[in-house]
Amino acid sequence: MLNLPDQRLALQAYEQVLEMILSGRARPGELVNERRLAEALSMSRTPVRDALLMLEGEGLLVRQGSRGLQVKAMKVEDFMEALQIRRMLEPEVARLAAGRVDPGVLDAIAARLDALMAGAGRAGGADREEVRAVDNGLHGAIADAAGNAQLGAIIRTLRRQTQMFDLRSLPERLVGTCGEHLAIIAALRAGDGERAAAAMRTHLEQVGASIIARLSRL
Repeated sequence: MLNLPDQRLALQAYEQVLEMILSGRARPGELVNERRLAEALSMSRTPVRDALLMLEGEGLLVRQGSRGLQVKAMKVEDFMEALQIRRMLEPEVARLAAGRVDPGVLDAIAARLDALMAGAGRAGGADREEVRAVDNGLHGAIADAAGNAQLGAIIRTLRRQTQMFDLRSLPERLVGTCGEHLAIIAALRAGDGERAAAAMRTHLEQVGASIIARLSRL
């Protein structure tokens, strides 16, 4: 078992590699070189190796025999399967979290959503990192407030898998997504579990529908 300093280093490496994957700097299908990655992160290879094992366990990296690990190329089928599981779990998580999320946290996220909606029509569009940060902030706060650590961990893993299918390439979804998130926030703030579950279910159904619609145009 890792001691506390080693655990912290491994988690730091994990977060940095995860960010590389989700931002696209580590591209799907790209082989991960442990030594080069350790040099890039200014760490020894041990915490980097532990981080890569965690990401492999979450399905974000896949092992290619003697070639080592590579970033998983997320197929549409993978995305839809993960989203289906999210539709089964996240409405219940939202129901459990209703009335339990810090109102200050909800207010801060709502303000950021309003800002994203206000800037949706500007040249260059919304900042992709801000979109992802707000999305993670809301869904993460809900998972934490539900009071079930294992369920929260499962949700986070599924969300990471679906984030690899870049929904921010669908700019037409920005305003709709923000509106759906604000509806979830309103239900959470009111402590209405059934409405929170319904709002979450609607949001996830719309995400899936947008992907299907986009594929039908290809």
